[in-house]
Amino acid sequence: MEKEKTYTNFIQKIIEEHHISGRFNQKVHTRFPPEPNGYLHIGHAKSIILNFTLAEKNGGLCNLRFDDTNPIKEEDEYVKSIMEDVKWLGFDWENRLYYASDYFDQMYDFACKLIEDEKAYICDMTGDEVRASRGSLTEAGQASPYRNRTPEENLKLFSEMRAGKFPNGSHTLRAKIDMSHPNLNMRDPVMYRILHANHHRTRDKWCIYPMYDWAHGLEDSLEGITHSICTLEFEDHRPLYDWYLKQLDVYHPQQIEFARLNLSFTIMSKRWLKKLVDGGHVSGWDDPRMPTISGLRRRGFSPESIRKFAEEIGVAKRENTVEMNLLEHSLREDLNKRANRVMGVIDPLKVVISNYPEDRIEYLDAINNPEDADAGSRKVAFSKELYIEKSDFMEEPFRKYFRLAPGKEVRLRYGYYITCTDFIKDENGEVIELHCSYDPKTKGGSSPDGRKVKGTIHWVSASENIEAEVRLYDRLFTEPNPGKNDDLASTLNPDSLIVRKKCFIESEMKNANNGEYYQFERLGYFSLDRIDSNPEQLVFNRSVALRDSWKKIEKGFQTGQK
Repeated sequence: MEKEKTYTNFIQKIIEEHHISGRFNQKVHTRFPPEPNGYLHIGHAKSIILNFTLAEKNGGLCNLRFDDTNPIKEEDEYVKSIMEDVKWLGFDWENRLYYASDYFDQMYDFACKLIEDEKAYICDMTGDEVRASRGSLTEAGQASPYRNRTPEENLKLFSEMRAGKFPNGSHTLRAKIDMSHPNLNMRDPVMYRILHANHHRTRDKWCIYPMYDWAHGLEDSLEGITHSICTLEFEDHRPLYDWYLKQLDVYHPQQIEFARLNLSFTIMSKRWLKKLVDGGHVSGWDDPRMPTISGLRRRGFSPESIRKFAEEIGVAKRENTVEMNLLEHSLREDLNKRANRVMGVIDPLKVVISNYPEDRIEYLDAINNPEDADAGSRKVAFSKELYIEKSDFMEEPFRKYFRLAPGKEVRLRYGYYITCTDFIKDENGEVIELHCSYDPKTKGGSSPDGRKVKGTIHWVSASENIEAEVRLYDRLFTEPNPGKNDDLASTLNPDSLIVRKKCFIESEMKNANNGEYYQFERLGYFSLDRIDSNPEQLVFNRSVALRDSWKKIEKGFQTGQK
């Protein structure tokens, strides 16, 4: 018996069925069609990855197309950022870069054909009047009083609309379908509206602009798209997509819908994200706390981790919410294998080793990456004065505290055993300096007498290091679903960004490069900030901590306990 074929997702199954039936002649041609009205976010990344990988898997092609049909909201800045994001994720549209505005003349001609065929008309109703006349799911809509204009009259008015003879909102072109249709989208939808606005490409050539539903299918048809993959909110629009193409008797792609990405503790709406930017709650669209692709990139996410994340969550037919820790897990899993380890101290406490020679500096062997034997090793400077984390010392330790405390011994990573013998406080009672002794026989982290030390801490030489700024990022919101609250400010996490100005890192890191990833041992994964960092002032962003500190918090939300 032939084994039943398994599919990676339901869209691939549809493609295979089309191959069997002969539809599209075994071809697969997809597209990623963003509107350039903002920066792309992680949800768009899922769509980019889906469209390009489906094409790649099936020996097909994928276009990049900008749906620039609304000149009021669209800018060249967004076009540029979108192209950068797609390339950074590892995809190439080659010579297949298109714009909806490329087809404005053809769309106009197609609209004229529908008018001639008495399937479209000019309507003088206001937007509010059109909405009020649509009816409801239980009530039929009311026909426009202008519905029965002659084709000649409609063509004349449409031409005058194009020529700029009417003000904004005075006229629209509507499809003539059925005002009692059970699908509200089919009740004489608007095809064109008047917008006297400068377009980022066509400038002032046009003052009428196509609606998305009218433009979408025509663009797909003109480009020879086979599988037009959209998110679920367009499922109810598919009959309209099909109706336009059928009436025009043109090449007809297949629209397929999938569930968009919803991620806990963040928002996936350009409108809401723009509010965060405009309200000054973040530094910009590429703020590392933002779920934008440029923000994730700046924070230190790798394109491989995002692609892995998209693969893990799969493609679903129904909406669901993915936990943020899954995205973070994908990053940890990727960087653990290839990020070189370094030691950095971000909240420094000075340590003086009283019995270590005054002028001596020795260089200890340190492993670059225990997960990659080819990564080799490096030398780290060890001296009489060091820095450790303040959190690695406790004056009055609790029972199972295994780090430094008065009279307690710890292992210095790659170094020696040290014991705290004394400490100094400032006028406020804060510990500012530790005095310790070291055991010279424990070099490398083991003792000849076999005594066991439970605690191992990281450190940096006080004489050989580089000073840097470190930015610790966390989730931007404290609520798992902040989009439900119109007052975004009330759900912002006050600790989403903590800046440490005077941090000390191994001197080798003076050669750190943008686009490289590092694990600061015991602290997390870091990368250079590609905007603010420079050779005179290095700035490192923490991409993700080594452990998920939010698991308990998320569990509390799930059980109704905060």
